[in-house]
Amino acid sequence: MTRLLIVGPQGSGKGTQGVRIAETFGIPAVSTGDVFRGAVAAGTPLGEQVKAIIEAGDLVPDELTSAVVRERLSQPDAASGFLLDGYPRNVAQVMHLDEFLEGRGEAIDSVIELEVPRDESIARLSRRAAEQGRSDDTEEGIANRLAIYERETAPILDIYRARDVVERIDGVGSLDEITGRIVAALEARGLGRGAAA
Repeated sequence: MTRLLIVGPQGSGKGTQGVRIAETFGIPAVSTGDVFRGAVAAGTPLGEQVKAIIEAGDLVPDELTSAVVRERLSQPDAASGFLLDGYPRNVAQVMHLDEFLEGRGEAIDSVIELEVPRDESIARLSRRAAEQGRSDDTEEGIANRLAIYERETAPILDIYRARDVVERIDGVGSLDEITGRIVAALEARGLGRGAAA
């Protein structure tokens, strides 16, 4: 069993690294963005709720987000572990996740904190906007999302630091270098590849 979180500001590469680490450890990468998009695309009642909230430009409320994640973590492929990306994004969601995992006699094994300087995040997001034509990656939009991360998400790291499960990883370098740093840190914790098997 390997239960991981990956946390970092927008542009830190956590989506890319999350998928790589999940594949390395043989567990599903569970991104709230993907789960929401899947629910919207499937037109489920939950998806319709999420779609209306997102179209209004609002963040999906904690209770609804947590319900989506609980449902996803209850699927068979997550029985041997998971990597969460984009959740929990604030202290209230940490409490929801704790409650859910405690109910199953489980806990988070490690939190991967990708550290990337703010100017590097902005440069990466600006590049992505140019390459992918993403209209939400304006300078103002990027600054706003980074401010929300610093205000709401960064404090969850203090909770996990108090539990001694945070691995701080330098998020600057090639994809392979960063993946190597993460895998080495997790293996040093005894979370070996194939530990989930």
